[in-house]
Amino acid sequence: MTAARITLPVIVGMMMAQALVLHLLGRVWICSCGTIRFWVGDIWSSELSQQLFDWYTPSHVVHGILFYGLLRLVLPRAPVLVRLAIAVAIEVSWEIAENSPWVIEAYRQQALAAGYTGDSILNSLFDTVAMMTGFTLARWLPWKATVVLVLVLEIAVGALVRDNLTLNILNFVHRFPAIEAWQKGAGR
Repeated sequence: MTAARITLPVIVGMMMAQALVLHLLGRVWICSCGTIRFWVGDIWSSELSQQLFDWYTPSHVVHGILFYGLLRLVLPRAPVLVRLAIAVAIEVSWEIAENSPWVIEAYRQQALAAGYTGDSILNSLFDTVAMMTGFTLARWLPWKATVVLVLVLEIAVGALVRDNLTLNILNFVHRFPAIEAWQKGAGR
């Protein structure tokens, strides 16, 4: 059997497990508003983290780029699809943890996430797809282009909505009053 014939069903199985665990955690399948939208651009919308894509999608693309780089360093001889499966396992684990009551409450302490209630299952699955997209881009783009892509995503999203993966991690680890004050001015 080829690596693809083994790895791809494993990835689909992990994503099915992700959906099941999120369902058991009480997450809604789709936005409680009853509609499915391609994009939510309003950082203050109750539909944020509920629809297919939003301002946090680029963070998941960056996850994939970072996972590709890290796994290429740690497991250089492993087939790329095996590394992708490991990256999916990490992302699925994060998506489940991110939607646990403890992490939801920790996020709600941040300036931009005061009303955060967790992801819909649909949004969470598309976050995993975004990570796989980042992983694939890192696989095929020259490393310098990948670094530029990460910088562009982080700077652009940071400038547009005052949040990004870097700020999200910083605020999750330790609250910085200056960052919180700056973020509270976002679009309100």
